[in-house]
Amino acid sequence: MPQDQAEATLPGFDTSRRRRALVVRGGWEGHQPVEATDLFIPHLEQHGFTVDVHDSPAPYADADLMAEVDLVMQCMTMSSIEKDQFWGLRAAIEAGTGFAGWHGGIADSYRNTSDYLHLVGGQFACHPGKHPDERVGDMSDNYVPYTVNMLPEAAEHPVTAGIGDFDLVTEQYWVLADEYCDVLATTTQKVREWDPWHREVTSPAIWTRQWGRGRIFVATPGHQVDVLRDPSVNTIVKRGLLWASR
Repeated sequence: MPQDQAEATLPGFDTSRRRRALVVRGGWEGHQPVEATDLFIPHLEQHGFTVDVHDSPAPYADADLMAEVDLVMQCMTMSSIEKDQFWGLRAAIEAGTGFAGWHGGIADSYRNTSDYLHLVGGQFACHPGKHPDERVGDMSDNYVPYTVNMLPEAAEHPVTAGIGDFDLVTEQYWVLADEYCDVLATTTQKVREWDPWHREVTSPAIWTRQWGRGRIFVATPGHQVDVLRDPSVNTIVKRGLLWASR
């Protein structure tokens, strides 16, 4: 399948039915939540979605609204969520609303709400950076070369079919995860001479999760727009959004 076609379609996805997507973005500005979500809104619109954009998780508490939402695309790093907002989100997912995102916008949201961590299944722990002598005191201190390794399951999955291992130079997420994640790709943190750990650690890099009647999609690459423009990352996120949708 040509790359542009792979980015634009998902096998079996009905583009004729109108759908509703809710974009929730904000939190830490370093992840460019506005620019990053703007990158994918046209993709959703081209696939029949009406898109509503909000700068807080407040809409999650609106049960009538959430009942009409087919997909939530979230980019909300850290921040906080109220109890009624979280339970509204979870109830919507259980009823069939899809939930999707990338990097800290989904895997490092609402750190103080353990039930959210349970829902998503993987939580950012750290992103080991460069050698201390190479650090300059900005975000680039954490940009390292690493490989995203596709698992055998990924070869048949509609989100990752046809995509092989690929290399990035950006933040490499060390993720704490559980066995309920259906992992499609991993990344391995090597042991370097300045690190305090003594063996390699492999973390999920791309995973899906079934929750009630809903689907959850997470990709850990996506620190900023330049990473989201990488052909492999871009294709995986675009497919993941459609796959997660009701």
